[in-house]
Amino acid sequence: MQEIKRTKVVDALRRTDFGAEVNVRGWVRTHRSSKAVDFIALNDGSTIKNIQIVVDPAKFDGDMLRQITTGSCISATGELVESQGAGQTVEIQCHELKIYGTCGSDYPMQKKGQSFEYMRQHAHLRLRTNTFGAVMRIRHNMAIAIHKYFHDHGFFYFHSPLITASDCEGAGQMFQVTTKNLYDLKKDADGKIIYDDDFFGKQASLTVSGQLEGELGATALGAIYTFGPTFRAENSNTPRHLAEFWMIEPEVSFIDLNGLMDLEEDFIKYCVQWALDNCQDDLEFLNKMIDKTLIERLKSVVDESFVRLPYTEGIKILEEAVANGHKFEFPVSWGTDLASEHERYLVEEYFRKPVIMTDYPKEIKAFYMKINDDGKTVQGTDVLFPQIGEIIGGSVREEDYDKLMAEISERNIPMKDMWWYLDTRKYGSCPHGGFGLGFERLILFVTGMQNIRDVIPFPRTPKTAEF
Repeated sequence: MQEIKRTKVVDALRRTDFGAEVNVRGWVRTHRSSKAVDFIALNDGSTIKNIQIVVDPAKFDGDMLRQITTGSCISATGELVESQGAGQTVEIQCHELKIYGTCGSDYPMQKKGQSFEYMRQHAHLRLRTNTFGAVMRIRHNMAIAIHKYFHDHGFFYFHSPLITASDCEGAGQMFQVTTKNLYDLKKDADGKIIYDDDFFGKQASLTVSGQLEGELGATALGAIYTFGPTFRAENSNTPRHLAEFWMIEPEVSFIDLNGLMDLEEDFIKYCVQWALDNCQDDLEFLNKMIDKTLIERLKSVVDESFVRLPYTEGIKILEEAVANGHKFEFPVSWGTDLASEHERYLVEEYFRKPVIMTDYPKEIKAFYMKINDDGKTVQGTDVLFPQIGEIIGGSVREEDYDKLMAEISERNIPMKDMWWYLDTRKYGSCPHGGFGLGFERLILFVTGMQNIRDVIPFPRTPKTAEF
């Protein structure tokens, strides 16, 4: 007899051709038994929803049915019928069962209501839970939305290197890449490591950003975006930091500050709307189980115009809040970098909508940002979101060679390996700008999850590199 082709659960639940014979395969969520009937809830990852398999225990071997426990993997074939129970429209009256893999009582994901901390210890299995299935499907959809947005707007997907010899972001936060024998390092008379015999012949690291290479792409292709993994060796054990994360970094020639802010707002709204349009079941689940204001918050971001707030005005608002009795953990004054609590006060309490903050003091921003006519502030842009704080950081870049070199000299930035970057200002320099969006921070916002370690399949954090 010819084997029936498998139907994904997401497709089976949409079907209305009752009486058809279907086959579904997946992992058992629950198995409820009685003398008269067994109910098996089956999920294959294609949707948050399970399909119910209705089994007549008199027609199957009892020992086999007892092996079908939570977490086991099975194939079920039967007749598609209208469901008698609430919560689903279809179910399968089963006449054939096959067990692919049994699952013992020591299966870590058996207990209901495990903590996220517990599930992080079993990150290789937590993906099978409803919550992490929902998060990963949304993560996929956000990646699709990002590529579609930029493709539809004439940007080119540009692959910046993961291994770099540039040191302009500060070596203290970079992971070293080497083939040298770490137990027998050659050093010079000053005790510095000699890299002549290393693979690249010089010190190399994992990238912290694709921006500098992205600028090269923008000065040739007009508008590019990078989307790939980046690495920061910060010893930060917070709910907002990872050592390995994904970044989206568009870079655009001939863009000014207002154009950049327009791009940031339009892009983020597009991504959030994509989630609302394409991830309804998963968002409804997360709205019910994780954050009861999630969908309302997502809709408000799409509907509201973002506030555009110069840094100096933002500081005045925060200083007034302090004067009126508001308590911040960190002090606030002109010239200080804003902490997350300051950003969230502006977004969540004062304006109650997303904020794009601009024109920061140049001392607290990167060397490549365009300096304003006042000589004190730069054309940087941070998009601040509720619950997250900064979700996007961007700027108009300084295109003038002499001004850029003056800033590099003033900050004592080692640029010996950066000649290629400076060439963009020597040969046909053009106005340009761009931004960086931490992908996981976007996923945090769209899912309502509270810890960045729970929106990436296998988090890399200090002292953690399992799986």
